[in-house]
Amino acid sequence: MGRILGIIGGGQLGMMIAEAAKKMPKEISKVIVLDPTENCPASQAGAEQIVADFKDKSAILQLAKESDIITYEIESGDSEVLKSVQGIAEIEPSPETLYIIQDKFLQKSFLSDNNIPVPEFVKISSIMDLKEKLKDFGYPVLLKARRDAYDGRGNFKIDNEKQVQNAYEYFNGQNLMLEKFVPFRMEVSVIAARNTKGQIKTFPLVENIHEENILRETLAPARVSADISKKAEEIASKTMSVLKGAGVFGIEMFVTQENNILINEIAPRVHNSGHHTLQSSTTSQFEQHLRAILGLELGETKLEHPTVMYNILGPKSFEGRYKPIELSESHVYLKMYGKQISKPLRKLGHVNLVGNNGETLEKILEKLELIKKKISVQQG
Repeated sequence: MGRILGIIGGGQLGMMIAEAAKKMPKEISKVIVLDPTENCPASQAGAEQIVADFKDKSAILQLAKESDIITYEIESGDSEVLKSVQGIAEIEPSPETLYIIQDKFLQKSFLSDNNIPVPEFVKISSIMDLKEKLKDFGYPVLLKARRDAYDGRGNFKIDNEKQVQNAYEYFNGQNLMLEKFVPFRMEVSVIAARNTKGQIKTFPLVENIHEENILRETLAPARVSADISKKAEEIASKTMSVLKGAGVFGIEMFVTQENNILINEIAPRVHNSGHHTLQSSTTSQFEQHLRAILGLELGETKLEHPTVMYNILGPKSFEGRYKPIELSESHVYLKMYGKQISKPLRKLGHVNLVGNNGETLEKILEKLELIKKKISVQQG
């Protein structure tokens, strides 16, 4: 009899984990998700749902009692509550790992203490403290919320002294850190996995293109030299070895103008930039995550085909129901997330365009331009 898997978060990542679990019936007999939105994407993929906030203590306790092992698709769960239910259900990645990663200052401090390259950073305690530390950092610089921020929502780029007060007030009393702005050449990421026995594997380095701080395209493989790819994957492996969390982690990095690698941030979960693995690799990141937390041998991570992933986002122009998107193109794989309502820049789905018969990334990108209109979100 397989184990019962609990997932904190039932969005598109939880949905794709649940779909991967269906293909492993001997290992996983049932999936239960905790999510505040009724009929969340994961429940549409067959998972049972507890409707409650991610940080609801009684709901997390209920999930623990009904599950054998708990994981998460969103890192905003309460790590202290998760720690308190460890005796009831196994939790992977561990609450201790989650606690470090949830706080960007603790995360950067942990990486720096382990000689893993990160941008220069410092904790901020007050507006006077910020003004004082800006004397050393100069401009431009990033003021960041330490917790509960993603898709760039917790960042404020300060370009000059006139913006300092506005930047500080923007965060309305949140705990903050200051980080040196990196004039990067490219944003990249590595999807890395570590199983409960300590085995580590990384997927090849990918290139990420953002629009308004939200991932729009992922190119697999990244258009960099073999040396840069190797360096990034080695840094990702070292990160996994010191963090000791079991599961798949998305490790976002910068390639600097000098071709150095700096870690931007880590997500202790399956990651948007790993969606290409659904078609590009023998093992998807979702299957790999399950293998990792169950203590199974990790799957093959070789890139079988060059692939471009393109996020389908809700347009800024409206909020509401939208027309169904359908696509029938060879070697193009549409994945919609079952969200009925479009909101500005909401992730509604993605497409993977897979290289065929030796197609290069450039050819795949040309094909993407031809189908963009077919996959644009229109008001229903």
